[in-house]
Parts: sequence; C-alpha cells; structure tokens
Amino acid sequence: MPESAWKFLFYSLSWSYGAFLLFCTEHRFFHEPAAAFRGWQRGMAVPRDIALAYLLQGSFYGHSLYATAYMDTWRKDSLVMLLHHVVALVLIAASYAFRYHNVGILVLFLHDINDVQLEFTKLNVYFKHRGGAFHRLNDALANAGCVAFSLSWFWFRLYWFPLKVLYTTCHCSLQAVPNIPFYFFFNALLLLLTLMNIYWFLYIVLFVAKVLLGQVQEVNDVREYDVAESRSEFLPQIPPRFPSQIHSLCPAIPILIPNPSPALLEPLQVLEGL
Repeated sequence: MPESAWKFLFYSLSWSYGAFLLFCTEHRFFHEPAAAFRGWQRGMAVPRDIALAYLLQGSFYGHSLYATAYMDTWRKDSLVMLLHHVVALVLIAASYAFRYHNVGILVLFLHDINDVQLEFTKLNVYFKHRGGAFHRLNDALANAGCVAFSLSWFWFRLYWFPLKVLYTTCHCSLQAVPNIPFYFFFNALLLLLTLMNIYWFLYIVLFVAKVLLGQVQEVNDVREYDVAESRSEFLPQIPPRFPSQIHSLCPAIPILIPNPSPALLEPLQVLEGL
C-alpha cells in the first residue's frame, strides 16, 4: 500500500505539472502539436520549466529502477518492470539530448493520467477492507476508478496519442526539419508503444466485459500477493505463460482482478505483464 500511495502522489503531481505546462504557459503543444518542432535546432536551449519536468521524471524512473531491484516486493513481473524503467530512462535522456523535449512533455502528459487512476483504484481496493469491516465508499471508488481507467486508456493512449503525437513526429517533424536526426529511431519506438497500448487495451476490454456480464462481482488487486518466495526461486521462472511487454514511459500496470474463478483467471493473467 505505501508503494501505491507514493506512486499516486508522484503521478498526480507530475501529471498536474504537465497539464500546467501545456495549458497555462506558452507551451501550447497539446492544442497545436505541430509547433513542437518549429524552430528546432541542434543544441537549442531547453526551457527551465520543461527541464524541471524532465529532471523530475528522470529522477523518478532512476529511483524506480533501484527500488524495484532492491526495495519493492519482488513480484513475477519485476524483471519486466526493471526493463521498463531502463527503457524509460533511455527515452527521457535521448529526447532531452536531441532536443525533442516538446514532444516528450506531451507523451508524458498523455500517459501519466492512467497511472494516477490506476494507483487511486489500488488504494481504494486496499482501503475497502480495513479495521475488520467492509467500506462501501472505497468499494464504489475502486469500481469507479476501474471504469475511469479503462475509458481514459482509450481516450488518451489510443485516440489522442496517435492524433497529437504520432502525426506530429511522423509528418510535422519532416515538414519543419527535413533532415531531422534519428527520425526512424524515435518513431519506431513510438509506433511500438502504440501497438502495445492497443494490445493491452484488448485485455482491459475483456476484463470490463466480464464485470458487466456479472462473471465477477468485486474489484480486487491480487498482484500484490503474487510474490515469488525468493529471488533465487523466481529466477528460473522467467518465461511467463503470457509474454510480458513494456507499455510506454510509465511503470508496469499491475493486474486488477475481481475474485476470479480458476476458469476466469487464465485469460486475465495476461494483464499481469502490463
């Protein structure tokens, strides 16, 4: 629970700061994404407010890399989380080094919102059973958070992300800078990110469908208890039943499963790799 509380606090602050940059300053890249590459030059100065956001995000993922390896509970997807944090740090560092920070802020903004909702939902899952009593308010908030998470995943990652980011990086960047460096490298990563977002969304839809059909009654997070007894016992079990993948710059999404029966558990286990 403290882990989710810390992540909820960080993502709330980082997403709020990203929203402030995109809607309350001169960095209006959300409403005008093509402006992200206007005036681009090698070694151009990075605005201090954007540099601060990059510093916070880079520091967080650097901490997350260490915490996942040495501090957090060791889970079956911990190696996937480690790989995710490495990829996130590389992307943050590379986009800063090549001065693609304007697009980077937009990417972070469109992805962090899902982590805010995820950690909010997890906290309410933990709090609904406390003090030997069942708290309906936290149960209702957990259910609402699960629905909001599913809807925002589609809206932010599958609608706005291609519309705002991919169109800008694939088309507008060449219009502004014909010989822009590492064009294929960055766009390949962004397109891969889009494919993973679509892949994971299919399983989110499956989960929500089972809730609506009444096959599950209560949202629970069983991933917190899906812990390897020791790292030595865990290491030989790396190849999972379902392929683990990385999804964007934010940390791996844990599974939210409502008291599944054995028949329901297998198709939902794939969410554990998020």
